[in-house]
Amino acid sequence: MLIRELLGIPMPAGQRLDINSGVARLSGKIWATLWRDDRRTPTTAVLIVHPASNFLGHYALSDLAERGVAAVGLCTRYVGNDSALIMENCVLDIGAAIAHLHRLGYSEIVLVGNSGGGGLAALYQEQAENPTITETPAGDPVDLAGAGLIPADRLVMAMAHPGRATVYTEGLDPAIVDEQDPFGRDPGLDMFDPQHGPPYPAEFVQRYRAAQIARNERISGWAFERLTQLTKLDRPGPDDLPFVVHGTAADLRFTDLTLDPSDRRAGTLWGDPWTANTQPASLGHLTSLRSWLSQWSHTHSRANAYQRLRGVSAPVMVVYGSADCAAFPSHARGMYDAVRHDRRELVEIAGADHYFQGTPELAARMCDHIVEWST
Repeated sequence: MLIRELLGIPMPAGQRLDINSGVARLSGKIWATLWRDDRRTPTTAVLIVHPASNFLGHYALSDLAERGVAAVGLCTRYVGNDSALIMENCVLDIGAAIAHLHRLGYSEIVLVGNSGGGGLAALYQEQAENPTITETPAGDPVDLAGAGLIPADRLVMAMAHPGRATVYTEGLDPAIVDEQDPFGRDPGLDMFDPQHGPPYPAEFVQRYRAAQIARNERISGWAFERLTQLTKLDRPGPDDLPFVVHGTAADLRFTDLTLDPSDRRAGTLWGDPWTANTQPASLGHLTSLRSWLSQWSHTHSRANAYQRLRGVSAPVMVVYGSADCAAFPSHARGMYDAVRHDRRELVEIAGADHYFQGTPELAARMCDHIVEWST
């Protein structure tokens, strides 16, 4: 029989007020659920992570537990609210969870970065194996190098993209010319203007991608300038500010299926691309200056699996779905190619979309791969 436990894990202290809820701050805990089969005594725990998603009810937990491992879904301190999220603090939260699982008697830890957890899991493992980071991109102290992070024994990138900053930049709308107005647009860079496609010509794709990076870097430069201005206020005041980013679901692959070909359908995780591009529930519209640099900045965010996996010595499995419209085949191949040893595996789940909607048998197949590879 499967049983479920709620784990209250001591939360490493943060350096600033970045959690709105006083209840959450004062509890001093992050939370996870642990599933296991009470007829077995597993020694392996599979820990599934994401920077901000609530994984207490993750779809893979019961399937994994049925296969004889302890399955753990983690919530970081930023669960449900990434507007002030600092990736380096999420690394500390994973470290606290792994240490807690060792205290519970689990000797083998498989770290699974799911969806937006891919870049975070890669950053964690690289820093646990080769700790170097002592401050955030904004310059705030965060001593990953001295945190005593325990490396996971294996790493899985499951239905994952290489990192929030990477996929965010790939979806950043370069046609927006006024950061305050999503509808003041450059017609020469507007993917929603039918004169350009789809399908989109190679010249347009190249120009569009360069303009996306340029917009991201302009916002990063502005964020640094604003932080400097805050240090010059006449009176003590805030050291961070919130701001809005319009146009974050404008990846050309959402409408052009000839780019990064796969079995996916056109569209986004949030529906029609034009609507998703500006609706508040889609990706990363509200952020702070410091969070932008840590979480969304193309140049400054460290949670980039393409870069971090180069420094990982643990075995790495990359699992992707052929019908996924958020984590594309090139993401999976790029992460697999970044691993610099031969203890790696690339697995395609044919027909699987990002959340295995309506296909629980395909989710079970992913869990089969993870457990068979972990034992």
